Amino acid sequence: MTRSLLHQILDYDNRADPYPIYEELRRTPVHHEEDGPYVISTYYEIRSLLHDPRISSDARNLASAGDDPLDESAQEGQGALPPSFLRLDPPEHDRLRRMTNRHFGPPHSPHRVDDMRPELHDIVTGLIDGIADPGRIDLVEQFSYPFPVTVICRLLGVPREDEARFHSWADTIAASLDPDPDADPAQRGKESGDARMQLGMYLAGLIEERRKKPGTDMLSLLATARGPDGTMTTMELLSTAALLLIAGHETTVNLVTNGMLTLLRNPDVLQRLRADPRLAVPIVEELLRFEPPVQLVPQRTPLADIEIHGVTIPKGASLWLVLASGNRDPRRFPDPDRFDPDRKDIQHLGLGSGIHSCFGAPLARLEAQHALAELARRLENPRLLEDPPPYRRNAVLRGPRHLSIACDGIRP
Repeated sequence: MTRSLLHQILDYDNRADPYPIYEELRRTPVHHEEDGPYVISTYYEIRSLLHDPRISSDARNLASAGDDPLDESAQEGQGALPPSFLRLDPPEHDRLRRMTNRHFGPPHSPHRVDDMRPELHDIVTGLIDGIADPGRIDLVEQFSYPFPVTVICRLLGVPREDEARFHSWADTIAASLDPDPDADPAQRGKESGDARMQLGMYLAGLIEERRKKPGTDMLSLLATARGPDGTMTTMELLSTAALLLIAGHETTVNLVTNGMLTLLRNPDVLQRLRADPRLAVPIVEELLRFEPPVQLVPQRTPLADIEIHGVTIPKGASLWLVLASGNRDPRRFPDPDRFDPDRKDIQHLGLGSGIHSCFGAPLARLEAQHALAELARRLENPRLLEDPPPYRRNAVLRGPRHLSIACDGIRP
């Protein structure tokens, strides 16, 4: 018996290459299976819905929210963190995002990300210098994971030595985003709630320290800020800090790892990058289209009945937006299954779109550009030792769990 397309997307056996399934999915722009979500897989429809004010990101608006294991609001009574602004609608979303952005980007902090360039270079250099055996490198363990974790810890002011403590919490919370139909919803909800509570308690201690002795890090600024939108409550501050900490490294790990995997599969592009580091900018944009770190958004719901391609999606229904499928839509991108850094007009969905577009996009782009340019420059004759590599279980945040490569040496 053929499994449904949704089960095939979530099936780990298809994690290494889900794109043939997405191609089949696009034949029906609005895919709906009995008692399942409405799945949108085509570019223009996804982009339109990401900008549609009738589409809610708040799980409390789901008709079945009380039974939804992804519903963060159901966990509040267990002492867990409340929803972050990523899971809220305007005006609450807009207020919290504005307050956070005052200390991260324009117009109030226009140099925050750009001023990190020397620090990013030093971190990348140190990690590559620390590779002891160029004959066998696990790029994830030795580079792709520690790089963005170190960056986000320094940005927020989280002690790097505490990374091991929040690593397991972050993995558990990220796994809860995965709409796994075979998992026990109650168990997943409990594990996610416990992880969020422990992370919240940890962050509460840090925030209290920063309030007593503030520094220049973002956590200090968020904890002591007095702006036109007022101040964040303690719970808002905790959920925002948790979002930045987790999202600040989970997606970038995948972007860097998927990027190196793609370059090693396209050695001509790798050679071009080695000769011209400036090519890292268009390479990263094409990577965000070709192998986006966030494959799908499974947590949206209409606030009213909406019609797409003759299909009425009812108010309160579960709505999935398959970003990675939209990025391979031939109606939008010619020859979409070809990796082409020279591609023009590349308005991809790799970092979302609309009011919930990736908050950390400027930093993620810069991290990936630095990482891939230096890896290309310094690794002599790099090659894959295993293809496809083993992937993480997560279908939403898709990326290799390990990436085994070898090279003949490491240039200074």
